[in-house]
Amino acid sequence: MEARGEHFLRQRQVLFLFVFLGGSLAGSESRRYSVVEETERGYLIANLAKDLGLGVGELAVRGAQVVSKGNKQHFQLNHQTGDLLLHEKLDREELCGLTEPCILHFQILLQTPLQFITNELQVIDVNDHSPVFFENEIQLKLLENTPPGTIIPLENAEDLDVGRNSLQNYTIAPNSHFHVITRSRRDGRKYPQLVLDKVLDREEQPELILTLTALDGGSPPRSGIAQIHILVLDINDNAPEFTQSLYEVQILENSPINSVIVTVSASDLDTGNFGTVSYAFFHASEEIRKTFQLNPITGDILLVKYLNYEVMNTYEVDIEAKDGGGLSGETTVIVQVVDVNDNPPELTLSSITSPIPENSPETVVAVFSVSDLDSGDNGRIMCSIENNLPFILKPSIENFYTLVTNTALDRESQAEYNITITVTDLGTPRLKTQHNITVTVSDVNDNAPAFSQAAYTLRVRENNSPALHIGSVSATDRDSGANAQVTYSLLPPQDPQLPLASLVSINADTGQLFALRSLDFEALRAFEFRVGAADRGSPALSSQALVRVLVVDDNDNAPFVLYPLQNGSAPCTELVPRAAEAGYLVTKVVAVDGDSGQNAWLSYQLLKATEPGLFGVWAHSGEVRTARLLSERDAVKHRLVVLVKDNGEPPLSASVTLHVLLVDGFSQPYLPLPDAAAAEARADPLTVYLVVALASVSSLFLFSVLVFVAVRLCRRSRAASEGGCSVAEGPFPGHLVDVSGAGTLSHSYQYEVCLTEGSGTNEFKFLKPVFPNGLVQDTETKAKLQF
Repeated sequence: MEARGEHFLRQRQVLFLFVFLGGSLAGSESRRYSVVEETERGYLIANLAKDLGLGVGELAVRGAQVVSKGNKQHFQLNHQTGDLLLHEKLDREELCGLTEPCILHFQILLQTPLQFITNELQVIDVNDHSPVFFENEIQLKLLENTPPGTIIPLENAEDLDVGRNSLQNYTIAPNSHFHVITRSRRDGRKYPQLVLDKVLDREEQPELILTLTALDGGSPPRSGIAQIHILVLDINDNAPEFTQSLYEVQILENSPINSVIVTVSASDLDTGNFGTVSYAFFHASEEIRKTFQLNPITGDILLVKYLNYEVMNTYEVDIEAKDGGGLSGETTVIVQVVDVNDNPPELTLSSITSPIPENSPETVVAVFSVSDLDSGDNGRIMCSIENNLPFILKPSIENFYTLVTNTALDRESQAEYNITITVTDLGTPRLKTQHNITVTVSDVNDNAPAFSQAAYTLRVRENNSPALHIGSVSATDRDSGANAQVTYSLLPPQDPQLPLASLVSINADTGQLFALRSLDFEALRAFEFRVGAADRGSPALSSQALVRVLVVDDNDNAPFVLYPLQNGSAPCTELVPRAAEAGYLVTKVVAVDGDSGQNAWLSYQLLKATEPGLFGVWAHSGEVRTARLLSERDAVKHRLVVLVKDNGEPPLSASVTLHVLLVDGFSQPYLPLPDAAAAEARADPLTVYLVVALASVSSLFLFSVLVFVAVRLCRRSRAASEGGCSVAEGPFPGHLVDVSGAGTLSHSYQYEVCLTEGSGTNEFKFLKPVFPNGLVQDTETKAKLQF
């Protein structure tokens, strides 16, 4: 039964969720029910659903519960039928003692909406106890000259029942000398008095034996009996008299055992045995005899049992003083028990709500009641919790309190709270009781995933293998469970021209990024996109991060020679006067590299020469110059092979072949006059044909160069629109590079340089020669001089 009671208590503590709104809680009108004590368990007390005006199943819907003081459950509520049943047999004497009526208070708690209904159950007494005398034989001594009408008090009987079932009257067997009358004390107890009807004669009848019967008012009535043994004595004309007819004393309930409460005193004017006084309890109940002890000689009343103010706070003790002749006197001692603060407050938890969703408005966490068995300030109670918690206590009705949230809770700041409710009385010293409640906060999806970086920069070397892992993004979510599970995705690019779906992919679970195809630095140097991270909450929250992918150049483009052109046509011949000084600029090899950085740094070297040591190539500029003075012994025709090599790893290279013709001179003073030239032409038709052929070849060469440049410009313009190629700015003073020199390149020539944005001085895509006016004419002139 105790295990079931504890299980019910635990169940009762967790079933309710109360929502308190201001002071809207109110109790319905109190109802009183009744039940006869000793009624069997399961007895139907009342139908609460009917009394409350509720439907049969509404009690279960509203979470009805019966709450009694303390932990003992006397009632059982059937939620399906609405019946209030008796949970156990009730013993009225155990519950209420001599208190009448015997009322048990209990409350009906309705959960939604919260409502308290105060009710009472009156336990009706049944006649299950008989009157009992403390002594089965009563000894009386009466003087033979006792006058008729003398009243002799007798020991009373006790009946644990109350009302009509309690002791009602006393009777004695019929006789000629005495009759008995029934008197009532101030506390309602009845006691007998023996009345003398006829003068006694010791010589005729020295003793009498009477039967005293105590009857209660039950049906059928119960009774108890005691024998009265009366001895008739010689005359003793002075009865003992107490110094006070009433003694009133106060004693603390925590007084020690064997302490003297009070001393009563009586005197007798007689002498000898008739003047000797002895003290004894009179009309004392069993409780009084267990609590106090009376010294029959000194009259000291000693405490022999610990007092408990909460059980009994007043004792009325009757003391009888008898002399040796049998005469007696009475006095009454009123003992007032003074309460001390010896009972700590009690806390009874009715319901608790845990976990609580975070960010919830004011929420009822727990409902509990407090009580203290002490009285006065010792029984006044105050409740408190720690100040640093987001909870407050709100008083309700009849010592009920609610623990509610003061502010919205944040699980990410604190997921669990240990709340200590301290109940303190106002006694001296103050006693307190503490009760710990653990409240957990459940997660709500209120935190979006957060990336470890707002922007990520990834570098990928071009010509990578498909499905290459190029990097990862990472986001965390402060929530828990599904609310913290992050899923990654690629967001639509802002540039609709960017084929993002064919470039990269992302692992939705890990955030790993993969290149889907091989990248080409020369086609796409960099691109950026945004990735999203979304949790699995409802609704889902998300965040974004920028990912910038930089394609790292690989040395996959060999140098390309722009000048001299290597188009398979007649080779270009450079003319060098024999009078040229050492360091004379013969020509300049111009080349470009599609790569960038050090992969595009070009160096030049002379790979082969008809006559080594005659010409040299500057490693960084590509200028071909004479290494020494020319002599008559030097051959007329020279073939030079120049190697152009980049600085990549491994390096790539290209070669160009130059044809150099040594001439005696081709400056204007050495050219023949027009008349002479015409005469020579007429004189030598073959020379005219050769000049015409050379002019045609030169024109064709120039046209080829122009077509080549136009095609390259068209291609580069498309690449510039895609890759961002623009006319170089920054370190170059202008968009043209001017190269001046002597010899066949005595006229200034220019190259237009197209640079990529942000590139250095050595990073360019192509050079376009811009021929000055008269270049064709100079070419034709050199051809004429050659032939």
